[in-house]
Amino acid sequence: MQGRAHPPDPHELLVRYHRAMLESDADALAGLYAVDGVHEFPFAVPGLPGRFTGREEIRAGHRALWDGGGTRVTEIRDVVMHRSTDPQVLTAEHTVAGTLEPGGRPFRLAGLLVLRVRDGRLVHVRDYLDGLGLARVGAPAGRGRGEGGPDAIVTALDEGAGR
Repeated sequence: MQGRAHPPDPHELLVRYHRAMLESDADALAGLYAVDGVHEFPFAVPGLPGRFTGREEIRAGHRALWDGGGTRVTEIRDVVMHRSTDPQVLTAEHTVAGTLEPGGRPFRLAGLLVLRVRDGRLVHVRDYLDGLGLARVGAPAGRGRGEGGPDAIVTALDEGAGR
């Protein structure tokens, strides 16, 4: 009798999450989430909504960020994981480096993720992104809707929801 494969644990999901970031693969990232998963940004990030609700909104939001916003993650380092007494929760610190368009301006931001997993899927991610650090680099938050940058995320979500 063959053994059943176990669903990925929080550590494996974090590895896959980071890989999707490095590959700017919104489909791979969204595939890690439960259909009704939530990705929350507790710290205000100019031009970003405070949360994406549901796998498809997570997909659309990250696709707009990576494809339309000119954000390219090139490195994730200094990863430190903190296991919880709850086996479904993992907290991870990391440093994300990359470039912002136009001009390929480099950024390096500290971040913290709190991942909650159920049945091998992310059900809730709290993404403490250093939005002020991104603004200091000159993220294109001031650009208008439809011109790329974080405002394009809001536009893409509005269009995807038929608003």
